[in-house]
Amino acid sequence: MDMKLEAVVVPVSDQRLGHDVLDRLPGIVDKAKQCYGAMRWRLDADFDTDEDLGVVQLTPRGSQRSVFGTGVKSATPGSAQGLHLVVTDIEAARAELVGRGAEVSEVFHDAGGVFHHAGMDGRVPGPDSERRSYGSFALFGDPDGNGRVFQKVTTRCPGW
Repeated sequence: MDMKLEAVVVPVSDQRLGHDVLDRLPGIVDKAKQCYGAMRWRLDADFDTDEDLGVVQLTPRGSQRSVFGTGVKSATPGSAQGLHLVVTDIEAARAELVGRGAEVSEVFHDAGGVFHHAGMDGRVPGPDSERRSYGSFALFGDPDGNGRVFQKVTTRCPGW
């Protein structure tokens, strides 16, 4: 049976920023909308059911869904870490976000070949020297501190 991950709930704070270009629909998570809208994620839903629950659903280009909201999940805003966004050209993805004002780490690879160390341990500046799939990374976050990882993947493991 095929299974598809279609929604990831990311806890964000309840921050009204006032009216801006992303305020087309009423919503309560304007900081997240502004951040992910600047990355050109498609706004699929934006609604408040009451003062304790707000849902903003945004979709990255070429992907399924992410859901942002207050009252959706008991997790603390900023506690979602390590969510990977797979890209085929990590330098171009990084440059695109930096060009839109996002703070993105320099591209790096792991000294041991597999990244997932806390802090800076094992990070080597620059992309993987052999440009292998799954070997190059860049980090960025949203205004609440939820962490994202760009990971370069050009060739999938067999069976994918």
